[in-house]
Amino acid sequence: MSIYLNKDSKVIVQGITGGEGTKHTALMLKAGTQIVGGVNARKAGTTVTHETAHEGEVDLPVFGTVAEAMEKTGADVSIAFVPPAFTKDAMIEAIDAEIPLLVVITEGVPVGDTAEAWAYAKSKGNKTRIIGPNCPGIITPGEALVGITPANITGKGPIGLVSKSGTLTYQMMFELRDLGFSTAIGIGGDPVIGTTHIDALAAFEADPETKAIVMIGEIGGDAEERAADFIKANVTKPVVGYVAGFTAPEGKTMGHAGAIVSGSAGTAQAKKEALEAAGVKVGKTPSETASLMREIIAGL
Repeated sequence: MSIYLNKDSKVIVQGITGGEGTKHTALMLKAGTQIVGGVNARKAGTTVTHETAHEGEVDLPVFGTVAEAMEKTGADVSIAFVPPAFTKDAMIEAIDAEIPLLVVITEGVPVGDTAEAWAYAKSKGNKTRIIGPNCPGIITPGEALVGITPANITGKGPIGLVSKSGTLTYQMMFELRDLGFSTAIGIGGDPVIGTTHIDALAAFEADPETKAIVMIGEIGGDAEERAADFIKANVTKPVVGYVAGFTAPEGKTMGHAGAIVSGSAGTAQAKKEALEAAGVKVGKTPSETASLMREIIAGL
């Protein structure tokens, strides 16, 4: 089992002919992802050729719109590699087509644009789950990768991972590679994101194959505090946590746009205390967090 993504997911790439789209389409295919086509209005009717994991070369059709791509291929997932200025339009196009899952990798999307697209998805009945923007995407090891996570870090296993940080997603997957993961999802560090810690926690709680959960947060905002409340009320599986930013200088905005601290709210210490009050074991470093997870898995 997995959350949101499995071997049967049919994926299209918005921006498949661009530099990033080309590079990561190749890597996703090598990871076994079932990519069925791409979208670029200016290149509609052409094809792009890529190597797959098992079947040699494949010619992927390029469509003019997400709706057309879904109609012709049966796609149920889209990943957007689109420049920041055009990301909102790409998101709205995918939402209008009612694709069930949309992963937005792009960094530097104006927060107003993301907020508008998110509100639009909500007004349409939330038929499209959005992951991102500014995120590494989602991977169900051994089945499918929709994003930029290196697929060879880890294999299948009992751990679910949800993280604000891309690089810490990769590090945690590497640290626990011998145990493996059901699904690892990087939700992104922007102030407005589609899928939250709470969404992922609820999905992992409902997934019978996920036995324990790692949650990685970072300074800024109150997402981790709200996740702690949710864990306390709704999550029966063991959760370990890590909060990036204990050594961040006070009053300084860090790399992620969402890492804005106001007063004591949003500090690493405040988040750690909220999580521990909900029964979450919190590591001081990624390696210590991995050790805490090892102890939990050994005791299951």
